[in-house]
Amino acid sequence: MTQYTTAVSRYLAAWNAPDSEAVAKAVAEAWTEDGTYTDPLVDVKGHEGVQAAIEGAHQQFPGFEFRLKGEVDGNHHIARFSWDLVSTADGSSPAGGSDVITLAEDGRISSVSGFLDRLPSA
Repeated sequence: MTQYTTAVSRYLAAWNAPDSEAVAKAVAEAWTEDGTYTDPLVDVKGHEGVQAAIEGAHQQFPGFEFRLKGEVDGNHHIARFSWDLVSTADGSSPAGGSDVITLAEDGRISSVSGFLDRLPSA
């Protein structure tokens, strides 16, 4: 596993953690203390901000998980990848996106720039 796929695996583990305690632990493992997460819906900084963003997604999409779509591509200290939001009940996928992450020296995420490629129908 490369440093990029390791970072993305930790990232997805945080988004898919089952409860607040697990989310907090996964966020601390994946992000630096002052790490950021920015997408069209949220712009947060620090472990508590990232955890709040993840828990908000859990509330909005109960029974869904984030899955890697395709391969992780990286160079130097950045990586990009795509993901799908998938129902664990029926496999439907109402949303998907692409993210670019910046890695700190220790391999944790220092920033995420997220893009929503596909949104749920209104």
